[in-house]
Amino acid sequence: MAPMTLTTSPYALRPMTVADLAQIAEIEGESFPSSWPSAAYKRELQRNNLARYIVAVRRDAPPRARSGLGRVVNGLKGMLGRAPEPAPEYVAGFIGVWFMVDETHIVTVAVRESERRGGVGELLLLAAFDLSREKGLPVLTLECRVSNVAAQALYEKYGFQRLGVRKRYYTDNNEDALIMTTPSTEDPAYAARIDELRRRHRERWGVENADLGGWPAE
Repeated sequence: MAPMTLTTSPYALRPMTVADLAQIAEIEGESFPSSWPSAAYKRELQRNNLARYIVAVRRDAPPRARSGLGRVVNGLKGMLGRAPEPAPEYVAGFIGVWFMVDETHIVTVAVRESERRGGVGELLLLAAFDLSREKGLPVLTLECRVSNVAAQALYEKYGFQRLGVRKRYYTDNNEDALIMTTPSTEDPAYAARIDELRRRHRERWGVENADLGGWPAE
């Protein structure tokens, strides 16, 4: 049997930049009851050397229109003879991780409402596995709202196990959080499971273009 020819995913992965923050705020507003201010993300991007934030952008979507301030800044650059910055790419979703002593902690993940059920969440989760492997950290952890059964199903598909509950963890509504963690990715059977899930994802959704380096992103 001839090998299957994989399609190309419409999504690409790259480090988040400050220019993405307006769209990050939009996605958070669609995804969470409360959200981080853009200033917090800016501090994370520029000052937290133990954090990485990755965005999934649509390669087949037109660039986003700049804000009024962005247009003014670009106009001033043109007047000064400097090349204007390209319009922001369309951000479909994002994920953030912190590298701890012996684990990678997923601190946030969200997908734009119009881009859901298209494999973006899994693509971002696989990026977290790649970042963790890059750092030599074999375990990933996260917290998940007890009411978010769809997210729990995705995490359990990727081997996350429930270890406990953080009571009243979410300050916006005092909801409890499930503590979830993976087995060690150094275990051959678990590593093979992740590789198989990655293969299936690419068969269904296409092969992504990924550039997870270049940190911190300005």
